[in-house]
Amino acid sequence: MKELEERIITDGEVLSGNILKVGSFLNQKIDCHLLKKMAKETLKFFPKEKITMVLTIEASGIAFATALAYEYDVELVFAKKTTSSNVNGNLVSASVESYTHGKTYNITVPADYFTKDDVVLIADDFLAKGNALKGLIEIVERLGATIAGCVVQIEKVYQNGGNKLRQKGYKVIALAGIKSMENGKIEFV
Repeated sequence: MKELEERIITDGEVLSGNILKVGSFLNQKIDCHLLKKMAKETLKFFPKEKITMVLTIEASGIAFATALAYEYDVELVFAKKTTSSNVNGNLVSASVESYTHGKTYNITVPADYFTKDDVVLIADDFLAKGNALKGLIEIVERLGATIAGCVVQIEKVYQNGGNKLRQKGYKVIALAGIKSMENGKIEFV
């Protein structure tokens, strides 16, 4: 998506450790008009009639997933990274290693939020090594629902997580694909 790539160039910042900071327009201060356009762009890849649920992981993916849920006119569920006293019952979980935070989380969702008839679109902000998407895929498969595919705002293609998921047969779409970020210069696929 050309507009997203342009915003990454003008407003993104490459930090040490191969981290791309997009907090000024995508995941802390959020350009809602851009999110709406990104959600509409996603319709080209995943037909509206087939999706019954959007699933993401807290926290930075929630804004994009919310825009998608509005566009698809479906509910949004996000997997929690920590346990809380107000979430109980039959929980489905998966272990997810965060590339950005250098931690492993046990993400969970209540099983009764899904049915076996659900067709789930998995969404996230970034795709690097694919760990968050793998965990979300694992949860959907354990629940017996169908995975329509995965959509991310930005894929760091050179970290190969998306390709590994595609090789396993999952449809993975990135609205912007980064080929390299060497010496602070961003090069798109």
